[in-house]
Amino acid sequence: MSNNAILAAFRSMGIPKEQMTGHGFRAMARTILDEVLEFRVDLIEHQLAHAVSDPNGRAYNRTAHLPERKKMMQKWADYLDKLKKGAEVISIRA
Repeated sequence: MSNNAILAAFRSMGIPKEQMTGHGFRAMARTILDEVLEFRVDLIEHQLAHAVSDPNGRAYNRTAHLPERKKMMQKWADYLDKLKKGAEVISIRA
């Protein structure tokens, strides 16, 4: 999915460019999946299609971890559903 498709989806939902961008959403997801939902960083990086560091180098790393990533994305969806329903949100701003 292109960046423009993500931006168009945000705008159609009434989310202005000053509030969220496609890259900002990815950064937010990366942070929450790691710090709140406590998933392994390598799984998150795979899901975001980032190059994953590997002691043997990318030439030998053919892992996809699809079952674990499926569980991670379901937990992410559940987390977003809870927020939508009005779950307690702890502000990180001072």
